[in-house]
Formats: sequence, structure tokens, C-alpha cells
Amino acid sequence: MQSMNALRKVAETPPPVADRGGLRAAGKGRSLTLTLTLVLLLGAQLASPALAQDAAATGAETVAAGAAVPGEVVFVLNTLLFLISGILVFFMAAGFAMLEAGLVRNKNVAMQLTKNIALLSIAALVYYAVGYTLMYPGDSWAVAGWLSGAFPSVAVMEAVGITAAGASDITYAATSSDFFFQLMFCAATASIVSGTMAERVKLWPFLIFTAVLTGFIYPLQASWKWGGGFLDAMGFLDFAGSTVVHSVGGWAALTGALILGPRLGKYKDGRTIPMPGSNLSLATLGTMILWFGWFGFNGGSQLAMGSVGDAADVGRILSNTNAGAAGGAVVALILTQLMYRKPDLTMILNGALAGLVSITAEPLTPSLGMAALIGGVGGALVVFAVPFLDRLKIDDVVGAIPVHLFAGIWGTLAVVLTNPEAQLLVQVYSILIVGAFVVASSAAVWLILKAVSGIRVSEEAETTGLDMAELGMEAYPELARG
Repeated sequence: MQSMNALRKVAETPPPVADRGGLRAAGKGRSLTLTLTLVLLLGAQLASPALAQDAAATGAETVAAGAAVPGEVVFVLNTLLFLISGILVFFMAAGFAMLEAGLVRNKNVAMQLTKNIALLSIAALVYYAVGYTLMYPGDSWAVAGWLSGAFPSVAVMEAVGITAAGASDITYAATSSDFFFQLMFCAATASIVSGTMAERVKLWPFLIFTAVLTGFIYPLQASWKWGGGFLDAMGFLDFAGSTVVHSVGGWAALTGALILGPRLGKYKDGRTIPMPGSNLSLATLGTMILWFGWFGFNGGSQLAMGSVGDAADVGRILSNTNAGAAGGAVVALILTQLMYRKPDLTMILNGALAGLVSITAEPLTPSLGMAALIGGVGGALVVFAVPFLDRLKIDDVVGAIPVHLFAGIWGTLAVVLTNPEAQLLVQVYSILIVGAFVVASSAAVWLILKAVSGIRVSEEAETTGLDMAELGMEAYPELARG
């Protein structure tokens, strides 16, 4: 595999688009002979079966000649990859909502659903307003490698009905599809924080924090890698975001949980009091939706479908992504059986998610077996990290910190196991830089909100439940009536 750090040069208008996760130089303008063959065969078959043999022969000649495919075809295929992958990642928002709804108590379900639909909407607006150009400066840096010079300005799409000549880069994809795809990653970061701080955080302070996280904190640190900043220049590798997305959400969640404090009654007399979730069926459904959406998360991060090699690599990425999830789930299943004498469904669900996070930093280069092992280590981390956090009295309602932070760190380090271009010290340094920035900036925002308006609901509201106290409605009103 060629270098994962080639940065695509783009025109100043419309705004720059990303070269994220390794849009390789060889992937641009490469021959699309397989696609031409399929098009010729299909067209001939539809026109007349008798022409199919001639089309096949023509396709074979094209393959043999290695004729270059017009850039417009590459543009269309890459754009389709972004759009389909973006739709899959969008569906992950439903997965987060269902997972959180199933793992919080009955009296807080409507609040979690409200937070998830609200944070997705807020992320869409602030990422358009400031986040996209902060994250992708192209050649315009205010501080080289650190701060975008294109910021602050809104994201701009192509004109309606552009031709190939009007595209900013005919060998890449539509700017609108790139924006759509990148937005979904931004929104996922805020979803991670939502679950950790559930059942005791006020709605509006949380939403204000979400706006800052998705508009400034996430895009700025992402520019250091995916925008071609200083971490990228050092050789930091993070294909689809074990650090850039998942550990950022995990660091923000950890910081918020420390400042907010645990739920009432969670820790008593040195013991951890179980607070079972409302619906494990919903939690399981949410996990399966996230698993499904992750194929777009990792597969789309190839950022190219314009060649036989790119298409094969996307298939490889999806297969490894699935293997990572399976490894995490199976390891969590076995460990909970050995440790607790019974399998723990919530640990298995989080084990699968941790496996997905672990393989996200490098889903292309491992073999299927290695992908399963990398995911399996992530699953083991969850099983041991959940009780570890409880011993520290860090209350993480849905287990997001072990899944996204601990497994995200592990996945970023594991890149060196399969990608010869990875450098361990660079990976460690980048993890520390991103972690320090996110913790410091998140703490500043949470502490300001705490001083200005308070971030925690009253004891009465927490006891009653945030559904009635904050929203005046319940997800399960029939249970309240008995």
C-alpha cells in the first residue's frame, strides 16, 4: 500500500475537500477497466443478447490495452462511494440512540432520544457554518499545520448541474458528497459523549457543549491529521478515526464525567450499585445498527472507487471491519463467562463495538485473522476497563469510555503491527497531543458552563427522572401509571 499521507491539492473555490484516510496518488486517474467491461457487457445484453459476445471481446481488449478511463467516471464512482457511505454512517445515529435508550433507566429514555436527534441536527449546522473549513484548509493555513486560514467561512457546494470542466477536481469527488460524508463523522463524536453523561446532565448545557465540540474542538484536531496538518506531516496514521473520531469523543466524555460526577446512589460504602438499563432488546438493536453503519464508516474512508485496486481494497476493509467486531464480541463473551460464570450481554455488545473501534485506525492492511485479534484485544479491554472505572468512581452509563477511548488508543497503536509505514513513537505522540488538547478544551467549556448555568440537574430531578423533570413527557408512560 502506498503512503497514507498524500494530500490532494484543490482549488480555492469552492472550499477544499478532504484527502482523508489515504487517498493515494495511484488511485487518481488509474484505469477503470473492470468497470468498462461490465458496462459494455450489460449494455450489449440489454440491447441484444447476440451482441454480448462482441461486448465481451471489446471489454477484454480494453483490459488488455489498459486504456485509461475518463476522469468523469472516476468522479461519479467516488461520489457514489461517499454518498452511500455517508448514508450508512448517518444510520449510526439511530444505533447510538437505540443503544443509549436501552442502557439508561426507563425514566431517562426520552431524554436520551431527544439529545441524540438534537446533537445530530446541531452538528449539521455548526459543521456547515465553521467546522468544515476549519477542518480542511487546503493550502490556506493561518498557522502552518495548526490552524486553517479558510476559517471562519461556510462550506460551499458546487454549482447546480456542473460539467466535468466545472468540477474542482475531476479525479476526486463532488464537494457536496465529501461534506456530507465528513459531517457524519463529526456528529458521531458528540454521540459518544451523550451516553457517558446520561441521567444527570442538563439538556441545554449539553447541547451548547455539543456545538463547541462539533464546530471547533473536533474539526481543529482533525485538521492536524486529515486536513494535512502537522500530525500528518510527522507520519501519523489513522485511517478512519480510532483517534481522530473515537478517542476524541472518549476524552471529551471522560472529562465531562469527572466534572459532572456519578449518578446518585451509584457508589455506596465502597460498592458499585447496579443500575440496569431499560431495554436490552433496544441496546442489542442499536449495536447491530452501529455494526452495519461501520461498513460505511471504514469502507468510505478509502476515499476512492475509481480503479480495480480501490474496489478490492474497499472489500478488504469491510471484511476486516466485520472480523474486528466479531473478535471483540467473542472475546467479551468468553471472558465474562470465565469471570462471572455467566455471559454478560452488555459486555458482549460493547465488546463488538470496541472491536470495531480498534480496527478503525487500520482496517486495510491486516489479514482477516489479525483483524479479529486486534478486535479481540479491544473486547478484552472493555471487560476489564468497566469495573476499573467503577473502582475509580467514574460513572460511565453506557461504557463509552472503554469502547471509544481505551479501544481507540489500542487501535491507533496496533497500526504498527500491520502497516510498515507506521512509527510507534509518532503514534504515541499523536495520541498524547490529541488527548491533551481535547481534555483541556473540553474541561474549559464544561467548567464555564458549570459556573454560568450549572450542568447537573437537581437531586429531585435526577430521582424523578429527566424525562419528566426536563421534558415533561415519558418514553414509557404506562410504566409510570403502574
